[in-house]
Amino acid sequence: MGYMGDYSMCICFPKKFGVTEAGPPVDVKEVFMKYATGGGSGMTVEQLRRFLVEVQGDVEASMEDAERIVEEVFKRRHNNVKLPELALSLEDFQFYLFCVDLNPPLLNKVHQDMTAPLSHYFIYTGHNSYLTGNQISSDCSDVPIIKALKRGLRVVELDLWPNSSKDDVLVLHGWTLTTPVELIKCLRSIKEHAFSASPYPVIITFEDHLTPDLQAKVAQMVIQTFGNMLFCPPESDCVKEFPSPEELKYRIVISTKPPKEYLEDKNLSSRGSNSLKDKDSDEDTWGRMSADLTNDDDKSDCDASEHSQCDGDNEACDQLLRPLGAPAYKNLISIPAGKPKGKLREKLKVEKDKVRRLSLSEQKFEKATVCHGTDVVRFTQRNILRIYPKGTRVNSSNYNPLIGWMHGAQMVALNMQGYGKPLWLMHGMFGSNGGCGYVKKPDFLMNVGPNDQVFDAKAKLPVKKILKVKVHMGDGWHLDFKQRYLNLWSSPEFYTRVGIAGVPADKTMKKTKKRKGNWTRVWDEEFTFQLTVPEIALLRIEVHEYNMSEKDDFAGQTCLPVSELRPGFRAVPLFNRKGEEYTSLRLLLRFEFVQVDI
Repeated sequence: MGYMGDYSMCICFPKKFGVTEAGPPVDVKEVFMKYATGGGSGMTVEQLRRFLVEVQGDVEASMEDAERIVEEVFKRRHNNVKLPELALSLEDFQFYLFCVDLNPPLLNKVHQDMTAPLSHYFIYTGHNSYLTGNQISSDCSDVPIIKALKRGLRVVELDLWPNSSKDDVLVLHGWTLTTPVELIKCLRSIKEHAFSASPYPVIITFEDHLTPDLQAKVAQMVIQTFGNMLFCPPESDCVKEFPSPEELKYRIVISTKPPKEYLEDKNLSSRGSNSLKDKDSDEDTWGRMSADLTNDDDKSDCDASEHSQCDGDNEACDQLLRPLGAPAYKNLISIPAGKPKGKLREKLKVEKDKVRRLSLSEQKFEKATVCHGTDVVRFTQRNILRIYPKGTRVNSSNYNPLIGWMHGAQMVALNMQGYGKPLWLMHGMFGSNGGCGYVKKPDFLMNVGPNDQVFDAKAKLPVKKILKVKVHMGDGWHLDFKQRYLNLWSSPEFYTRVGIAGVPADKTMKKTKKRKGNWTRVWDEEFTFQLTVPEIALLRIEVHEYNMSEKDDFAGQTCLPVSELRPGFRAVPLFNRKGEEYTSLRLLLRFEFVQVDI
């Protein structure tokens, strides 16, 4: 079978493979017989409510909830909601179980405590949010920003540069061939779409390369564009604690380095140093890619001075031009960025009466976790840590975000314009908490034990929870893949890969047997996963069609946060490689948790 509609020639005349519906799996039949009236003739509203409570774990399910489901099923299947006695047949019951909106795997509402400081949350974060493609030559636009906000992104990054005449501000990736977009256009699009998917705050991180007069112009643009939506912090020399997402509902928050920070370097030239490699920037600069590569290979000294690679906050080559900057610009900054001078451990120092945001490249962060893993966790309990992709990812690829989350990093920034496994994991993580873009960090990352002890990601931990996943069946390929990806002229052989992404001890991937025959596939296979850190584990699911002559064909994927899975039979929608949901494609799975006594 060929891929993407490229079908192989055959000497015979094949018969087109038909589509027939598969009957309910054995487990579905058995549970229906158990709860339905008179040996399975029909399931009443009260019997459905018992099923919801006892099998689905919906302990608060009411008669009204069950009645709503039955009426919706009758409306969709029979165009009738006014029968004298509503009772579901076996086919109705299976229809309900397979409806994603009636029987989803996750809660679709915010249910976590949203009143803690921002540092207590993982935040849905983008990197170079304005780029439409690669990091060197693609267009800059507000379109990818709009798309990301509609998906629930909460942290938008904008790189600010002066135009050629030095009288206006553009957004572009510096020292590259990317075509710019006007800052004002990006700000207006953010205002329009900021809260289309979530009411919780949108944070704009500026990496500015501007003179003080242009900083003042940025301040004017921001104030005029957002008005009362803009959150301005109380006047103070420092921020002592971040506000909560609840306090910041429907607000725009600015994060960048305060202009006064540049005064620290005012005597730089008088000390006889004007080398750009001595300076840190919030992002890897393309002019120094060779230095970036050299530094990445040097693992000999974790505490060595890190000046040769850009990883800090807003200290690019143009910083020598900047004194204090406009007071109005400074007053916009609610999340100050910056880092102390010195070695990596000093950058992670926790200050008693001051909080800040620190940015590290993925290489720097990995080095920090190897040498100072517990210091990273301790830092992120009060401060915000942002991680961004290394500069050599010119094709806008991404790193594994889990290493950031397991150390408490709040802003794990990924290139949202690409696709692949790291973004699937990102989509899975931020499917939590109603998809609002803020996920409360698990308690183990915030707890402090005796002798200031915090979570150690390297420590060997016991199994805390067991997850059982039974893959019953799947449907919808004949609708979503028709004449596009899969061969309608042969019997498809689908299999499902099921696994865990999480801490190294929990990482695994298993798969069902290949099933040949109908387009509606029945597997009825169960897998068991032992989890040491279930709080940040993600359930990965991929479906493939076996291809004897070539690489197996992709047939859908999804990623779900284990901590939020609803037990029982659940309809699980599948997504394409870019993370876009298919119209009809879904699986019927059953989830069961087994608590382990520790």
